[in-house]
Amino acid sequence: MYRRSTLKSFTFAFEGIVYVLRTQRNMKIHFAIAFIVLGGSLFFDLSRTELIAILLAVTFVLVMEMVNTAVEAAIDTFGTAFDPMAKIAKDVAAGAVLIAAMNALAVAYFIFFDRISEPSRNLIQMVRQSPTHLTMLALVLVVLLAIVFKAILHRGTPFQGGMPSGHAAVAFAGWTAITYVSASLPYGILISVIAFFMALLVAQTRVESGIHSIFEVFFGALLGILVTTVLFQLWG
Repeated sequence: MYRRSTLKSFTFAFEGIVYVLRTQRNMKIHFAIAFIVLGGSLFFDLSRTELIAILLAVTFVLVMEMVNTAVEAAIDTFGTAFDPMAKIAKDVAAGAVLIAAMNALAVAYFIFFDRISEPSRNLIQMVRQSPTHLTMLALVLVVLLAIVFKAILHRGTPFQGGMPSGHAAVAFAGWTAITYVSASLPYGILISVIAFFMALLVAQTRVESGIHSIFEVFFGALLGILVTTVLFQLWG
């Protein structure tokens, strides 16, 4: 019962993310900027602290946009008549989003401004020497793309079906990254095979439990493989 309750809580949480992404234009813009920022960080020699600052800034903006949507939805349930206090609540929530966005711009300025003038060839070389950074970005991008596809296609929920299977996408993205990273190791092939079967088991459980169809799992696996392969081929 505890497991089911926990899974249901995660399902409701991700349904909230998908709803905001489907219905709110600003959220779509924020997601697009998040893709650009995370992808752009591949060209820069970022420290772990700087990467954490970027992730926190992006997360802060997305969270505040969701809070703003929740406040507006809660106020609208009490009617459509004009109320000065309701206007104040909505304005304050919108102001919180603006502050979060300004904070994100400030973080981006302090981190990226001095690096823009550096030769891109040296920056790409630094990324190539950081497979951990590349792997993390691949997984984040795969998760974001899976959410975007679910929002666009309007099929299922994050944990109950839908196109594509997010679990399969992340699992096969992990397998692809492990394959690239372990290619030069003595037992690289064995490590890759083990990772592949683990990803395959994840996909199989999604089909056997009836949460996803074979096609949804296949599409998720293909998404994870393609995104990770493109990143490692271009910068790995």
